[in-house]
Amino acid sequence: MDTGFLPGDTSSFSEADNERISKMIDQFQTRDSLKIYNILVERCFNDCVHSFYRKSLGKQEENCVRNCVEKFLRHSMRVSVQFAELTQAQQDPFQP
Repeated sequence: MDTGFLPGDTSSFSEADNERISKMIDQFQTRDSLKIYNILVERCFNDCVHSFYRKSLGKQEENCVRNCVEKFLRHSMRVSVQFAELTQAQQDPFQP
């Protein structure tokens, strides 16, 4: 039962439907970005901050947080690149 509809193909939708879909996608992306940001902050804070004797982070805590964030960003970039490669391979199955 092939309807000829490809994921991401919204050409058969009305302009109003396309706008609603676009708004929903933006909302999902914003929600997911905030969720990832909150997870990152909580994880790095819990891993790196062990005392509350000062108003600011100590040198060791600051370095730990910086390293934690850098690792997360490198990992996220690696996952994004791999996802893009897989998506490209699925779209072009006959490309080497």
